[in-house]
Amino acid sequence: MFDAEEAYLLRLFIDEDDRCAGKPLYEWIVLRAREQGLAGATVLRGMMGYGANSVIHTFKIEQLSSGLPIVIEIVDAREKLEAFLAEINDKIPSGLATLERVAIRLYRSARGKDKPSR
Repeated sequence: MFDAEEAYLLRLFIDEDDRCAGKPLYEWIVLRAREQGLAGATVLRGMMGYGANSVIHTFKIEQLSSGLPIVIEIVDAREKLEAFLAEINDKIPSGLATLERVAIRLYRSARGKDKPSR
């Protein structure tokens, strides 16, 4: 459980084609974050974007999509995120990492409880 009202958000921008240890890099990062006991991680796939090389990557029916942007968001204490970033830094071939302070308003698990009916 993560018991802080203030935390930090690590946001990683990578390419969906990046790989590490035989699997997609985003998957490897999320699994490492879980192993490290970080509070939570989410992977988002972008529809369009460009990075430092200014090449546009987009998903369109008439084009084959490749290298779409992936954003990984991980929330926890600053110290834990800084240590995690230092650990994975050499596995990221290109991309961007940002770190910003966030205010936690809700963080709870439904584990072991009945989920409300819809």
